[in-house]
Amino acid sequence: MIGRAFRVLGAFSHANDRLSLATLSVRANLPKSTALRIAAQLVEVGALERGDDGKFVVGLRLLEIAALAPRGHGLRAAALPYMQDLEHVTRQHVLLAVRDHDEAVLVERLSSRDATPVKYRIGGRLPLGATGVGLALLAYAPDDVRASVLGGDGSGERDSLSRRRIRQLLASARGEGVLTLTGPNPVSGGPGDITTIAAPILDGRGGAMGAISLVSPGRNTGLIGHRLALRTASLAIARAAGRARGVT
Repeated sequence: MIGRAFRVLGAFSHANDRLSLATLSVRANLPKSTALRIAAQLVEVGALERGDDGKFVVGLRLLEIAALAPRGHGLRAAALPYMQDLEHVTRQHVLLAVRDHDEAVLVERLSSRDATPVKYRIGGRLPLGATGVGLALLAYAPDDVRASVLGGDGSGERDSLSRRRIRQLLASARGEGVLTLTGPNPVSGGPGDITTIAAPILDGRGGAMGAISLVSPGRNTGLIGHRLALRTASLAIARAAGRARGVT
């Protein structure tokens, strides 16, 4: 039952956030009667809502529960002051993400009004091997996750970046604490190229609790000041998150 309920919830996406019963049934790969029964139960507990037109949308109860996730909300609370400073100074996009298996999940985004248009959204999933925050997380991911991205099957992240380039960026993230990625972004919604500067946020145990990045227009690899600012912010966020967890 729980698995089928998550299939119903997983039917929703940024592009499909309002679903009829028929569409919900198809996207969840469930018979219409089963989809209706589960959706009705989810409506009762506030996980879904149903409009006057009969279509279903995600309910506020899910947002309330999701806000309690420590890997997302806890890190966000520690990072937000530093993200606000970065956004104020750079007037660009500032992203915060955590790793979930072989993907990065965006838990916060701050964007200046005149920043280049992008499709990044809070809660969205990003490829580890083709985005700045993804690569920063990949640099400290378990060996099997890195092997999967570097090995691949020719259908994933390697379509955007070569193995050699990924290794170079991972080495930069581990050695310098920051990396710079330029070129077309697979989830960018704006015209032209973009430059992403990203840094891992280390947990003090040899891993990364998250990653932060700056996204700006054009192919500009000379943003030394931005690299330094982002690296400094990542260290400060790591300290703040450690204090919040009682880690010294």
